[in-house]
Amino acid sequence: MDPGRRRRAVRRWWTAALAALALPLTMLATGTTAAQAATVQCSVDYKTNDWGSGFTADLTITNRGTAAIDGWTLTYGYTGNQKLTNGWNGTWSQSGQTVTVQNASYNGTIAAGAAVSTGAQFTYSGANTAPASFAVNGTTCAGAHQPPVTVLTSPGAGAVYTQGDAVPLAATAAAADNATISKVEFYDDTTLLGTDTSAPYSLSVSSLAVGSHSLVAKAYDSLGASAESTPVGITVASGPAVVATPAQLGIQQGRTGSFSVKLSTQPSASVTVSVARTDGNTGLSVTGGSSLTFTPSNWSTAQPVTITADASGTGSATFTASATGHTKATVTVTELAATKAYDARFLDLYGKITNPANGYFSPEGIPYHSVETLIVEAPDQGHETTSEAYSYLLWLQAMYGKVTGDWSKFNGAWDLMEKYMIPTHADQPTNSFYNASKPATYAPELDTPNEYPAKLDTSVSVGSDPIAGELKSAYGTDDVYGMHWIQDVDNVYGYGNEPGKCEAGPTATGPSYINTFQRGPQESVWETVPQPTCDAFKYGGTNGYLDLFTGDSSYAKQWKYTDAPDADARAVQAAYWADVWAKGQGKGGDVSATVAKAAKMGDYLRYAMYDKYFKKIGNCVGASSCPAGTGKDASHYLLSWYYAWGGATDTSAGWAWRIGSSHVHGGYQNPLAAYALSSYADLKPKSATGAADWGKSLQRQLEFYQWLQSSEGAIAGGATNSWQGRYATPPAGTPTFYGMYYDWQPVYHDPPSNQWFGFQAWSMERVAEYYQQTGNATAKAVLDKWVKWALSKTTINPDGTYRIPSTLQWSGQPDTWNASSPGGNSGLHVTVADYTNDVGVTAAYAKTLTYYAAKSGDATAKSTAKALLDGMWANYQDSLGIAVPETRSDYSRFGDSVYVPSGWSGTMPNGDAINSSSTFSSIRSLYKNDPAWSKIEAYLKGGAAPVFTYHRFWAEADIALAMGSYAELLE
Repeated sequence: MDPGRRRRAVRRWWTAALAALALPLTMLATGTTAAQAATVQCSVDYKTNDWGSGFTADLTITNRGTAAIDGWTLTYGYTGNQKLTNGWNGTWSQSGQTVTVQNASYNGTIAAGAAVSTGAQFTYSGANTAPASFAVNGTTCAGAHQPPVTVLTSPGAGAVYTQGDAVPLAATAAAADNATISKVEFYDDTTLLGTDTSAPYSLSVSSLAVGSHSLVAKAYDSLGASAESTPVGITVASGPAVVATPAQLGIQQGRTGSFSVKLSTQPSASVTVSVARTDGNTGLSVTGGSSLTFTPSNWSTAQPVTITADASGTGSATFTASATGHTKATVTVTELAATKAYDARFLDLYGKITNPANGYFSPEGIPYHSVETLIVEAPDQGHETTSEAYSYLLWLQAMYGKVTGDWSKFNGAWDLMEKYMIPTHADQPTNSFYNASKPATYAPELDTPNEYPAKLDTSVSVGSDPIAGELKSAYGTDDVYGMHWIQDVDNVYGYGNEPGKCEAGPTATGPSYINTFQRGPQESVWETVPQPTCDAFKYGGTNGYLDLFTGDSSYAKQWKYTDAPDADARAVQAAYWADVWAKGQGKGGDVSATVAKAAKMGDYLRYAMYDKYFKKIGNCVGASSCPAGTGKDASHYLLSWYYAWGGATDTSAGWAWRIGSSHVHGGYQNPLAAYALSSYADLKPKSATGAADWGKSLQRQLEFYQWLQSSEGAIAGGATNSWQGRYATPPAGTPTFYGMYYDWQPVYHDPPSNQWFGFQAWSMERVAEYYQQTGNATAKAVLDKWVKWALSKTTINPDGTYRIPSTLQWSGQPDTWNASSPGGNSGLHVTVADYTNDVGVTAAYAKTLTYYAAKSGDATAKSTAKALLDGMWANYQDSLGIAVPETRSDYSRFGDSVYVPSGWSGTMPNGDAINSSSTFSSIRSLYKNDPAWSKIEAYLKGGAAPVFTYHRFWAEADIALAMGSYAELLE
């Protein structure tokens, strides 16, 4: 297992009454079972990255027995002169040619069917033969049967076909370990198209609808193993078309570039395609292939078109390839400065991401969480999406505007987000009944899912909402302008909560708002019950899904939404850069209307600054005794885990509610957004106190980083104004920040919310942007220490591969905050438990180093940023983007029980039963239609942990952004 894979959970949950919500972003839930003594049954997978004089070895130990392994020692031997340099995820030692690895304190238990990973770096000369056998606790392990290798060889990525024409599918498949291939299946996304049982494996399909298709081949072997190919995206056109690839091209000054042209369908006679620049930069011209002839025999053979850039121009031009009787094709070519190789990389990756055939977007243009469908993180299906993905789309399109000068795509991305991810008035119809003096009814957060439903308690006083009135005054509406956090883009669950429609059902088309997490900090993604945001009691039980989460005497049909503050803040961040870059081009007017909307979003984002029930901040102990806030004294001025709002669906029912969040995570803070909303004229909110609140937030966020910075430099978890989510008494000696209590794992515990290095990279990247823009001394001091620590934990191998931190472990605690004399936190420590080559996190980390180096001049930060970007580009590219294989041992949890109270029963929209016997997968039978499902089945039956190569939208966008940022600041 790649050690970095235990980390994602783009997870959010909401707990309590008229909904108390919470939300994490991007981490993996893992779990173990009680250890028992038993005979060891095991297998070991061994993989290397070899550069000729050294290598890294990654080993995955899988427990194939029926009981847990409690403590493990792995032994194996080399036949050559391999010498251990260092190791991770265990204590490594070497005696002669024998290598011994003992478990670390945190990975000693391997649950039945689960796996752990460990790894090390070696030097060698001569041959580097893999070990012949491995033993765990003295027992020789069986070799793990390797799944077949499957490649979809036809059609080619990006191919275009005419509707009704045959699409030729072909695949190669090779079995391992003396097995044979029994069959190959061909899929269009999750729809089975057909099967071939003999080589050469092929299928001809003429029934594909007009639009984009993601095609997959899946091979099965005689031992029951299976594996699917990398998806190949194609497009089916309504009639004959000219096909040009790629659609985006960057060419540096004085150089040439090319794209290819062919036809989508066989013509009856020769066709002449003319290629010409039809608008834009005159410094770009066609110097080869301006007239191309395609015959009935060579129509599908691509012919090149050469574009030459002059020595001085910049900007984009559109080149159009047209032919009589065919739909034309256009290619956007951007002339870049001679030094801007990384901008060319940005455009290359941007073209892959935005190519409809590659599967990153829905038919509506909504970014999916991932190209692949079977993925469980916080979205528990790849064709769901999050507000995070929308915010990355905005940032990606802002960078596109900087590189090309075209701001229409940035504006279009905001319009898309506003249409589909910000609830319309019809989605939140009863806000006019909201009473700001009584924002919501209290319900406690409970420690584990089996303690729910949580009882509503009207006797607990709640504070008043001090910003509702000024927001209505500023914008003339009671509606909230913020994104809901998760969306079922293809309506795979079947709730059908389309904009303005409540539980329209499985036959509804278009995106549907959903929710998952709602039952306390221990509820991992594997223990959730998906539910609609608009609950009309059509699905679930008698009261829909409401009585799984809150205890009340009666229930009303209602709507409710949860905002992920980090995503809204990232949208503001993207708007800030769009405005800065557009003004630099003399095009500020192109984005001014959109930037104004970002300022409005930032105004509402202040709800994330408030205690969940608007109680006073500081030393808040006892739900009944902790005083209610009377205004801004309920604001901690930080970006908390969520804010949420809801109300009755009945427009005559007369109630609505809003809550903030008491829990604050260091990884969610965004000083760049706070700076923009408080000090940058175009983004200052319209409300009376919005800009001032963000000014105070900026200062408070910087102090928060100082308070949470460990002795080594990493940023610890966070703080809460409501211990255990119910204003409980914290342990004696718990340090405080303005009276809020330190929590090393704020909000969620499975996995611990601050063990993922990605939160470090995301958050410090925002600090680095703020520092680069302003030179702020406090931001620099935090970054100086953090960058030094991060660089000391980064390895760049001779072949360009790399290792960065993945899982972090924490000990000790910070000093209680004293703003006039901050402590040194000598008792707060971090260690790196394991390392990763995760490409999304690497991109965020490289951006942090880029912005820091640009302002500070730090040469090591600059060279490391370049090495990470170059390493990804050279080693991890494929036809869809940049990605690395991931071993997903956490997928053993597909069979985890989902707590449902005894006697409660209901159904999912597709008829899956929900009751006390439910499991994660039993209420998600949709997985069984996925082409990758057999890999999960095999693993659950004792097979090897499955390996996936995922193309997550946010990660691909962040890699492209990292390339563009490096080009802007350091190239």
